[in-house]
Amino acid sequence: MGGLVLGAVADRRGRRTALTLTILLMGGSSLLVGLTPTYASAGLLAPVVLVVARLLQGLSVGGEFAASTTFLVESAGPGCRGLFSSFQYVSTTVGQLAASGVAAVLVSNLSEGQMDGWGWRVPFVLGALLSLVGFWIRRGAHETHAPAERAPRPGLFDALRRYPRQSLLICGITAGGTLSYYTWTSYLPTYAELNGGFEKADALLAGTISLAFFAVLQPLGGLLSDRFGRKPLLLFFGLGFALLVVPLLGIVDGGVSFGTLVLVSCAGMVLLTGFTSISAAVNAEIFPAEVRASGIGFPYSLTVALFGGTAPYVGTLFTDIGSPGLFPWYVAALCLVSSAVFLRLPESAHKDLER
Repeated sequence: MGGLVLGAVADRRGRRTALTLTILLMGGSSLLVGLTPTYASAGLLAPVVLVVARLLQGLSVGGEFAASTTFLVESAGPGCRGLFSSFQYVSTTVGQLAASGVAAVLVSNLSEGQMDGWGWRVPFVLGALLSLVGFWIRRGAHETHAPAERAPRPGLFDALRRYPRQSLLICGITAGGTLSYYTWTSYLPTYAELNGGFEKADALLAGTISLAFFAVLQPLGGLLSDRFGRKPLLLFFGLGFALLVVPLLGIVDGGVSFGTLVLVSCAGMVLLTGFTSISAAVNAEIFPAEVRASGIGFPYSLTVALFGGTAPYVGTLFTDIGSPGLFPWYVAALCLVSSAVFLRLPESAHKDLER
């Protein structure tokens, strides 16, 4: 819903307005989580407040990708849209690493009782304070799409109605990429713990090392796509993951050393970069400017929710039913579907961005 509603705001009122709104939503809802009353003091009001705060966070995230994707790509000069696009996942990964770092500091310095009592609130309050910095930066950003005063404003579902093929393309492009991303960045430590016999701390450390490596790779992927095109990188990701995800996760199943787990994690990150570094550019190059944010936002967010967000659940489900080996095949199959879509995409790297 955030992708649909806030994507429409970005198309109707400008990218900067939408980005300012998403940071305020995230900051406010994070503060609300941090200040949520306990069940002992407020009863049923406590979980109601928490659910409302989480829904507002979801609304913000859904709108954030649509608005930031269009803003990044429209800000780029000729021949560097891929490079600008890559910073979408650079910033996301740096945020993940910072959050993990804050959590690690708290866990190592507070007792279990302190963490349960008040320590868990600290990252949410800190995030709310940092959002004020983001708000200040975004308020001063240069607007990349200011609709003319008398121009007809696109409706909520105009992108879906006028560009159904492009909307389906976004779903096809995103399905394999989002499943692979969540599998490798979020679920792999759990997979190593459940199926490879790793201690949780070792599995998380391996994931953190590979995430840092992943962030460094993104600009390189963007630069390569500006030079050689988007399709070679997309196919490198799609076909590479389809062929290698089963043997790579099979290595983890064998109970390998910590160093081998790090190498496997980093190998997957190299493949994944073929998608993540340029997904913003690829998506933005599909739609014209007047419906670009809403055209990307709704189908992208829906696909992420259906395939990316459920990746840890599906993986754990296969383990619970005694068939953990099916999960890699599930990832491979979806990457093959996305690869078929990549093959049919027109090359857009060296074309002017439609305004």
